[in-house]
Amino acid sequence: MNRSPAIVGLGITEMGKVYGRSASDFAAEAVRLAAADAGVGLHEVDGLLTNAGIGGDIGIGLQRDLGLHDLRVLSSVQSFGASAGAMVQYASMAVASGMADVIACVFADAPLKEKVAGGAAYAATSRTPRGWRGLTAASGMLGANPQYALAARRHMETYGTTSEQFGAIAVAQRAWAARNSLAQMREPITLADHQASRWITEPFHLLDCCLVSNGGVAVIVTSADRAAELRQPPVHVLGWAQAHPGYVMGRDSRFGLVSGAAQAGPAALKMAGVTLADIDVVELYDCYTYTVLVSLEDYGFCAKGEGGAFVESGVLGPEGSLAVNTGGGQLSSYYMWGMTPLSEAVIQARGQGGERQARRNDLVLVSGNGGILDHHSTLVLSPRAH
Repeated sequence: MNRSPAIVGLGITEMGKVYGRSASDFAAEAVRLAAADAGVGLHEVDGLLTNAGIGGDIGIGLQRDLGLHDLRVLSSVQSFGASAGAMVQYASMAVASGMADVIACVFADAPLKEKVAGGAAYAATSRTPRGWRGLTAASGMLGANPQYALAARRHMETYGTTSEQFGAIAVAQRAWAARNSLAQMREPITLADHQASRWITEPFHLLDCCLVSNGGVAVIVTSADRAAELRQPPVHVLGWAQAHPGYVMGRDSRFGLVSGAAQAGPAALKMAGVTLADIDVVELYDCYTYTVLVSLEDYGFCAKGEGGAFVESGVLGPEGSLAVNTGGGQLSSYYMWGMTPLSEAVIQARGQGGERQARRNDLVLVSGNGGILDHHSTLVLSPRAH
């Protein structure tokens, strides 16, 4: 029996400014949609992995919400934006070992409230550090924006990376989003639009930063044998890896210069038995334009320090030579943590991208990034069992 893992179901709820629903509501709907997409009955699901967003409103209690019984795998996974990739990895290992047969992995969040700005929605969930850790908060280093800004600034000071080069990423991804009916932001933008957008935390303009979205996304993982009998073309999980750098704010730290992609990328490719040159589609975690740039460097698509020149060369857009964040990513499509790049990777591997479908889709690289560059996950997916 071939128990190699494959993604066979994808469920995406209505996304964006969708009010009056809880994260648990979105999560339950996403799992039901994914099961229906795969053509499996909800009663056949014998594994459930959950990842709660900022609000922490979903967990293993989702089993009861879905009416699932006698599960063989049940857990809540938390490595922030790397969690989607991690969930697929754990599900893949469980399926390969025979621990479970049909596993749902789900993320959902509902931070947006009517008449409340997205930034305020996230600020309401932030916890002020206490003790010595409160010193950074007292100086304004509270939340993701200033900390990622510090990472980006270090990259800029070290390698000469510019704001305009970050802007090239935003423009390219918006061009992809224009072809994606699921995207929240589809209006084309120019580099001048990027530069004119208001500051969030220097060096980040508004258009350097991801969206805020309500919604949920789920995938179903099962064995290759079972996948062959189901409704959708299987997306085989060929390789995976994680990295958790454990950066500290010390002078010898590589924080801002090197991400976990440098470790997780080569390990996942080795497991899949492929090289970077074989990759056709790249779906990267893009909470900020900067994370796209540093991930491209660390995976090896360009040399360290040359990411700025690489992205401004025009390589990333729909007419470029490297299909990156083909749905528009979290900058322009929707923000579902690591489920954003994963969901688009599944769509591309199935060949269901429509107007935005990449020319080649035999191998898809997917990244997840969590915390402030603290966690990283990598998946290598393919429509073929290599």
